[in-house]
Amino acid sequence: MAEQSGARHGLRYSLNLSMLYTELPLLRRPAAARAAGFTAIEFWWPFGVAVPADSEVDAFVSAVDEAGVSLVGLNFFAGDMPGGDRGLVSWVGRESEFRDSVDVALGIAERLGCRTFNALYGNRLDGVEPAEQDELALSTLDSLASAADSVGGTVVLEPLSGAPKYPLLTAADALAVLDKVGRPNLTLLADLYHLAANGDDLDAVIAEHTGRIGHVQIADVPGRGEPGSGELDLDRHLAALEAAGYRGFVGLEYKPTADSESSLSWLPPQRRAA
Repeated sequence: MAEQSGARHGLRYSLNLSMLYTELPLLRRPAAARAAGFTAIEFWWPFGVAVPADSEVDAFVSAVDEAGVSLVGLNFFAGDMPGGDRGLVSWVGRESEFRDSVDVALGIAERLGCRTFNALYGNRLDGVEPAEQDELALSTLDSLASAADSVGGTVVLEPLSGAPKYPLLTAADALAVLDKVGRPNLTLLADLYHLAANGDDLDAVIAEHTGRIGHVQIADVPGRGEPGSGELDLDRHLAALEAAGYRGFVGLEYKPTADSESSLSWLPPQRRAA
């Protein structure tokens, strides 16, 4: 994506502060995003445990509030992500822990106005039948849809790459799960990086399923760097999404090839505020 290409469409961007500005302590990142011109941010689960202390939650909420940015996306607790975990939606045996963390997430949402929640499905577990995990996942997603609906929110389900035990690889994989649950506020998180890395046909996904996409994230392929660092025609795909009626946020969820500030040079400053 060439410099200035981000000005060719009217989509709104959110900065994923679990991937960008990681050179800063977590609580300083919202202010850094605002200083860079962004008014919308998103996070993975911003705590090390499912149920953090009230003081930790208060500090997180204050950091976002005081920075003057909007939290537009939040991952539910997903386990030990650096250790390889990829969600608890289908994790048999951790249901109570996950429910407690969802209560925390909804409390944050009520305070900050966040209405989009990413529920990572979870890896396949040794010694547990996939069918048992899938049954739990359907029940969990149904409950999450009800919980999110109480705050007017949407739950998004994401295919992932680079996680050998994660069963949802393509848009079709995730949509098949969503079809089984059948809740209108359960939608697809279309991370164009993960889908392309797994060999999905982005043109077909956009043409056929834009109406079911609740959130979009981007990074270039290969490498998961900023737009322009790889070979993916992100500008064309984003224009196609907008033309197909997508009006949500596009989360910048990539690994800067150098520092976070320079990795944003592809997006003109006037396009950064939501």
